[in-house]
Amino acid sequence: MEAAGEGTLFTPSLERMKHVKSDNGEMLTKPFLDVCRLILPVIDKFGAAMTLVKSDIGTRLENKYLSDPSKYTHLYSLVQEEVDAKTAKRSSSCTNCLLWLTRALDFLVELFLNLLAHPDWTMSQACADSYGKTLKKFHGWVSSSYSTVVMKLVPDRKKFMEVISGLR
Repeated sequence: MEAAGEGTLFTPSLERMKHVKSDNGEMLTKPFLDVCRLILPVIDKFGAAMTLVKSDIGTRLENKYLSDPSKYTHLYSLVQEEVDAKTAKRSSSCTNCLLWLTRALDFLVELFLNLLAHPDWTMSQACADSYGKTLKKFHGWVSSSYSTVVMKLVPDRKKFMEVISGLR
């Protein structure tokens, strides 16, 4: 077994994921945020264009949790409060933030599946295919056009793989 700090960029996240659920199977907010703090830096490896996504997701959830940690022990309590207040569908809600975080993670999973399945693809090809399968259906024309440009600005596949595998 690898020691903490060794292995890939994902090793610390995988270790902490074991503590995200309570004994009753409920998602615990602090451990969930801790894992997100470890996973979200993967987005940095795509370059500056994705920084806004990362900061928006991390900050909104963190601030809500820190406003009353005992009240928001479970992620469900964050969402339920917004549902009860009829604010869950607002773009600034934590519920919406969790939804987009889930979508971003779906994109990352699809990207890594593409990188494994298609060693001949460039990063741009792998990203574009992953985007089409996960995020595109949720984006309007402007966001979709912006994303097309961003996909062309991703780093070289070899460099990206070296960084996430811990070789750099």
